[in-house]
Amino acid sequence: MTLKDLVEKYLAASGGFGKTVPITALELSREETERVFDILDEDYHISRFFHFQNAAGAGSGASFQINGFPQTHISIDSEIREIL
Repeated sequence: MTLKDLVEKYLAASGGFGKTVPITALELSREETERVFDILDEDYHISRFFHFQNAAGAGSGASFQINGFPQTHISIDSEIREIL
């Protein structure tokens, strides 16, 4: 999956940049989600636009291990367009 494809999935789920959505809204398999975000999170030029959250409690969504940390939600800054 390309970064552009991932951003398009995020925009379809969120309706716009800067809005927090459950990671499950991106409709990727657990394996693909964790693999793709592990790779992207290690690249500073990309990861600085991603904001992960781990929302605790019922209804918070599925938890994914992103570089060893549990995460349930994501938002992406509009400035990511600069590198697409």
